[in-house]
Amino acid sequence: MPPYSQLKRTHDCGELRSDHVGQTVRLNGWVNSYRNLGGLFFIDLRDRYGLTQVVLNPEEIDPDVLAEANRARHEWVVAAEGVVQPRPEGTVNRNLPTGEVEVVVSKFWTLNPSKTPPFEITEESNASETLRLEYRYLDLRRGPLQRRLRFRHEATLAVRKFLSSEDFYEIETPLLIRSTPEGARDYVVPSRVWHGQCYALPQSPQLFKQILMVSGYDKYFQIARCLRDEDLRRDRQPEHTQIDLEMSFATPDDVYSVAERLMADLFKKMLNVELEAPFPRYTYAEVMNRWGIDKPDLRFGMELVDLTSEVADCGFKVFAENVAGGGVVKGITLKGGGSYSRKQVDALTELAKKHGAGGLAYILRAEGGDKSPIMKFLGEDLAANLCQKAGAERGDALFIISDKPIKTESVLGHLRLHLGREHDLIALKQWRPLWVEDFPLFEYDEDSEQLIAMHNIVSHPNEEDLSLIDEGFKADVPLGDPEHPWRRARAVQYDLVLNGWELASGGQRINRRELQETILQIIGIDKDRAERMFGFLLRALEYGAPPHAGIAAGLDRIVTIMTGTESIRDVIAFPKTTAAQSLMDGSPSPIDPGQLDELGLCLKEENKKQDR
Repeated sequence: MPPYSQLKRTHDCGELRSDHVGQTVRLNGWVNSYRNLGGLFFIDLRDRYGLTQVVLNPEEIDPDVLAEANRARHEWVVAAEGVVQPRPEGTVNRNLPTGEVEVVVSKFWTLNPSKTPPFEITEESNASETLRLEYRYLDLRRGPLQRRLRFRHEATLAVRKFLSSEDFYEIETPLLIRSTPEGARDYVVPSRVWHGQCYALPQSPQLFKQILMVSGYDKYFQIARCLRDEDLRRDRQPEHTQIDLEMSFATPDDVYSVAERLMADLFKKMLNVELEAPFPRYTYAEVMNRWGIDKPDLRFGMELVDLTSEVADCGFKVFAENVAGGGVVKGITLKGGGSYSRKQVDALTELAKKHGAGGLAYILRAEGGDKSPIMKFLGEDLAANLCQKAGAERGDALFIISDKPIKTESVLGHLRLHLGREHDLIALKQWRPLWVEDFPLFEYDEDSEQLIAMHNIVSHPNEEDLSLIDEGFKADVPLGDPEHPWRRARAVQYDLVLNGWELASGGQRINRRELQETILQIIGIDKDRAERMFGFLLRALEYGAPPHAGIAAGLDRIVTIMTGTESIRDVIAFPKTTAAQSLMDGSPSPIDPGQLDELGLCLKEENKKQDR
């Protein structure tokens, strides 16, 4: 076989058209299919650009060349040289861009044979995701993944062009930093030079982009790799990519404007979809009260209805005692749900319990009359009043949760989404972006009985709530009380939500050392520990740090929702499983003892046993 330099392609497999008829071309690609029909031998060659049919005529080709082509099987890498000809009448494939032509082959070479793949390289695959992740290099040859990765490339390029046009600089920040936990666990990297000391991989560029604001780079962005050691699900990975930006002398309105125009530009260029700006804005309290979740899907109704005052003094003790103890009673109405069977109600009850509810109350407004196991406690008049307030008419169902406010809203929020999907209530062709703002600055962790930052340790308190920070040090109510001043303080923090996905999160940052130290103190980080963990940021804030704000959008999530797939694994070339494993390369894996010695590390005995 000649050297590859003499076999290199002249055209890709998606390039040839009628204009190329008569030209001698050379194609390189994978064997997509092969067939022997009426004495002619056909091979479809494929690369990421497309597919071209090549044909070998036994009567016109060297027998050795024909024999070489007859050896080729699925996924072999081959080279074929010949003349571009129109396809015979009646054989044109209008579904292929190259479908009007074929290449009549005179020369053929095998560049590399292939073992039989463990699954077919086809548009749709019946192979399990586990198998496809193990052989990810084969899965990536399939059309859907190739189209999504191309879409991701073009979307990323569009983001870069837009932000550059807005005078943002793209600046890279380090991947080896000191450990500054931001909510999830850090991935740590032991130092070979400094035994006993470690770098951390960044959960985000947050602190470095703030320092860039101190440095005078008032418009920064980065397509940033972020790594977080956290439990995974369909919209999370140990490593993900952010569209990260920050602006000096900016307010949230400035960030909203840039983010909305960026999203509008991206959706117009990639999907030819017009996003109407400005996007609607809701407070955290409002979205939790109306939809039970801080990333509501607005493509269908079924809002939560507060029934607390109606049942406060009712004869059903579960409701009345919960309300007396500061709880709430809320419900959602399912149109047409009055015919629900016992099996369906039981399944919905189990779902409610899975999300933390003690149970699920309901009133089925069946055609033959209302049905409910609590009807005898409520009485027909109260039941009718509840249904009227909830808009539950004859033929509908009212589902009710009674618990603490956060638990009640959260459970109903999950039930609402489940019912919306189950009954095809979601308008799939709609795009409904919104902003959620005014998040609580802190949330109470019942296990540690301490406050933690709800979003970010650098989020600036709402200016109207700064007095609550001082009041909290003198408060005579425990942290566990929702009325504690610190628990009532709001952050200048905002999320961009689209169709039930949180796409971006950002906020106004603290730009004064004393306030930052106070916030750290409230969440249990005293000055000495703050200096050890965040000293470099605190010192920078003393040197003329301007007011600044920013946002970070999940590129993986944006591409996922825009391409209509269900998991961010579908738009990442080499994703991890929900167990944070890469099945293709077998990571994580044990470290060679020699490497451990060089790093000055040893493993605990129980971990060694697990490795064996």
